[in-house]
Amino acid sequence: MNEQVRQAVRERMKAQGITQVELGDRIGMAQPNVQRLLAGRVGAVPESWQKVLDELGLELVAVPKKDG
Repeated sequence: MNEQVRQAVRERMKAQGITQVELGDRIGMAQPNVQRLLAGRVGAVPESWQKVLDELGLELVAVPKKDG
């Protein structure tokens, strides 16, 4: 994911008081893997999708759900 998405996730976690361990427990992922996702070392947008987004001048962003 791009930095904007990772930052939005980190901010939402902070606002909800959720640690990486708690998030990992909720989604069935070990904390080190959550940390790698948030650091951008894994979980990138697949290259083909990134090419499509780049070509169309789009980027993937995370925004809060209207009900959440």
